[in-house]
Amino acid sequence: MITEIAQIDVKPGTEKEFEAAVAKARPLFLRAKGGKGFELHKSIEKPQRYRLVAKWETLENHTVDFRGSEDFTAWRALVGPYFASPPEVEHTETVLTTAG
Repeated sequence: MITEIAQIDVKPGTEKEFEAAVAKARPLFLRAKGGKGFELHKSIEKPQRYRLVAKWETLENHTVDFRGSEDFTAWRALVGPYFASPPEVEHTETVLTTAG
């Protein structure tokens, strides 16, 4: 399992619209090949900063399958207008957890 962490800074004053756009885009992630869901987190200290945390079966499910799909184009059309700068994306794998 791969975790994608995207740090997204949005234009000031567009937070609610961005959150609504991400909610509207939810089905795009849910039907993506290898997609296991996502969470959107909002920074308390920097309210225009978000982190989208998505789970993928493989790295390629995100970097090849999703990014190369029409659903990715639709995702960017929905949320891209709110970006203050391009998102910073990295992928991680779990090495330790407290879950049982």
